[in-house]
Amino acid sequence: MLDETTFAAAAAQLCEADPDLAAIVELHGVPEFWAREPGLETLVLLILEQQVSLASARAAYDRLETRLGGLSTTGILASTDAELRADGFSRQKARYVRVLSSAIEDGSFDLDVVASLDDEAARAALVTLPGIGPWTAEVYLLSALRRPDTWPVGDIALQEGARRARGLEARPSPDELEAIGEAWRPNRATAARILWHLYLSDPRPVRRAAARQPSAPGR
Repeated sequence: MLDETTFAAAAAQLCEADPDLAAIVELHGVPEFWAREPGLETLVLLILEQQVSLASARAAYDRLETRLGGLSTTGILASTDAELRADGFSRQKARYVRVLSSAIEDGSFDLDVVASLDDEAARAALVTLPGIGPWTAEVYLLSALRRPDTWPVGDIALQEGARRARGLEARPSPDELEAIGEAWRPNRATAARILWHLYLSDPRPVRRAAARQPSAPGR
């Protein structure tokens, strides 16, 4: 499980080995350690973030949380279609959060159990629920469970960050991004954070930095 200390160490290791990632950190610094708390709240927010802007998703989430006086499965299940629509949920996303809440309530889906599983099993458990596809599962593992080698190849911002970092003409497909990420195992979640940092910091491509010399012993 990544924390700020292990993230900083992984970022340094990646930059030693990869001039493109080193160039991003040289220009923009090491990104903050982005993480979310595991649980219902993060999964609901990730469902809302699908195919909309982060700001729109956050606004809908905040309206829901304010109306309920705190997010809970009971509150979601008691909400009417009209209330969820007024909060900013589409009909489909309202269904998704209701199914998620019902599964948690009846015990068929246990987030504590998911957190105890290895990466492959955790992904498999998450995608059994409607509305939680590979992207949502992978970002949950990366941000909430803080797994060190998750790599959400379907994420558009990550694809674009990789395009800029590698100087590609076109944004890589998920399969192409999977291949690009092989160089960064077992620290792909840290590489993803660096590429997102590039995407958010500067729309221009970065120059390839000169390869760094290994640090002196003890440094």
